Amino acid sequence: MKTSQEHLFIVTELLRANLYEFQKFNQESGGEAYFTLNRLQLITRQCLEALQYLHSLGIVHCDLKPENILIKSYRRCEIKVIDLGSSCFQTDNLCLYVQSRSYRAPEVMLGLQYDEKIDLWSLGCILAELCSGEVLFPNDAVVMILARMIGMLGSIDMEMLVKGQETHKYFTKEYDIYYVNEETDQLEYIIPEESSLEQHLQVTDTMFIDFVRYLLSINPKRRPSARQALRHPWLSYVY
Repeated sequence: MKTSQEHLFIVTELLRANLYEFQKFNQESGGEAYFTLNRLQLITRQCLEALQYLHSLGIVHCDLKPENILIKSYRRCEIKVIDLGSSCFQTDNLCLYVQSRSYRAPEVMLGLQYDEKIDLWSLGCILAELCSGEVLFPNDAVVMILARMIGMLGSIDMEMLVKGQETHKYFTKEYDIYYVNEETDQLEYIIPEESSLEQHLQVTDTMFIDFVRYLLSINPKRRPSARQALRHPWLSYVY
């Protein structure tokens, strides 16, 4: 829509809160938890359909996080994926710094080539957060996130470590994870603390846990595409 002043107005539909704000409000209000497994299933299906469409156009979202998923209807649990400001075409020369750190895929952190599968990783992180109420990989130093990933999901494939342009920043030549203590300027090894996805999610639904683990496959070769994820049995389970 253009005015006589030649200002360009873009008119969009009015959407509600984003998932981050709404979850925070939901927790603080002390009411009944909104993000039940049934609703998470509805949200997941819509996100995957949006990603499947974007990916079919050769577009990677590159910044999927709770703040970029807005609620359209609370009652019907309808959502919209927004903010394509960071998105790129799969054919672009992809840059190293994409995705918010807590939702950043391991291949991006290690400086490997990446594709649309990074959006699936982000979705796995979002689901874990909505289910538990806690960020899966808190926004810490990248090396601490990598250590938490290893402790929870298992070791990173050697092939990924060998090829990663950024691997040397977090792993020694023997592929031990380390960081440099800023106070002492000493190299310190990190021993990843063992944990599990089950502990974080605190649910007993094995199909849901299996689905989240599927999205959080460290090696993108084993991670599903949006199309494959839509065929997972959890999405057709009736609650």
